[in-house]
Amino acid sequence: MSRLPDLEAMAIFAKVAEAQSFSGAADAMGMSKATVSKAVTRLEQQLKTTLLHRTSRRFSLTDAGRTLAARAGLMLAEAEGAVSEALDMSVTPRGLVRLAAPMSFGMAYVAPALPEFLATHPDVSVDLHLSDEVIDLVGGGFDCALRIAALPDSSLTARRLRPVERRLVASPDYLAQRGRPTHPHDLERHACLGYAYMPTPDVWRFINDAGEEVSVRPRGPLRANNSDALTASLCAGLGVFPQPDFIYWKDVADGHLETVMSDWRLAPIALHLVAPGGGPRPARVTALMDYLAKRFSGPLWPGDTVGR
Repeated sequence: MSRLPDLEAMAIFAKVAEAQSFSGAADAMGMSKATVSKAVTRLEQQLKTTLLHRTSRRFSLTDAGRTLAARAGLMLAEAEGAVSEALDMSVTPRGLVRLAAPMSFGMAYVAPALPEFLATHPDVSVDLHLSDEVIDLVGGGFDCALRIAALPDSSLTARRLRPVERRLVASPDYLAQRGRPTHPHDLERHACLGYAYMPTPDVWRFINDAGEEVSVRPRGPLRANNSDALTASLCAGLGVFPQPDFIYWKDVADGHLETVMSDWRLAPIALHLVAPGGGPRPARVTALMDYLAKRFSGPLWPGDTVGR
């Protein structure tokens, strides 16, 4: 591999050529005259050519020096512009934010929330990726994500926004025909719909207020990789399923579904806002994360008691 160019020395040389003196360049960059002189000498040694002729009072550029000074000046101007733009973006929200979110929550709550944010930050754009699959933020190039889960320890930074309650629901017709389960073991005689991205889709683990834990193996006619996709089948009376509150609330309020086994609950989960760990975030990412945190920490639907 060829040696990388000495970009620092080239930038210093460009300043020397611009100022027409070592001392003037040193003053402009806040360096000592000796540091500036050494950088130019280092550059000449690397290039194996003389860039300027020195005398006790003045210097003049050689042909090679004039050619390099022009190129180095353009390089320095581009670099200074890039630094200025980056500093400006670190203070003023500007640019693209890549955001991942679960499909159902994203469609029902995230997408409707974005117009207000984008109107407030006209220089920011958002690339919204919706999927119930756990996305690799770093590998996928995402700036942040909303996740609904019991988060394991990881290198991501996470902010818990709100609990998510999962309640076993079924249609009134299904309960009238098959009976109302009151204990997890009753589910062995019921049609249980399945969600592929549950932590343990083949085992449902329940716990009651007394701390008793019961595991059951659900069996039923349908499994999907999106929880909301099961709603039509639940309302049609195909079975029972532990639906999250942000999905079931409206069908329960409208009488299409009923909650059962209220004394038993699945392991608690929550809505989290996560981002890759590391250094300071760009202003555009911070602005979106702060907006989402505020938007989703309070009530989201009529009768939602979170944040009240």
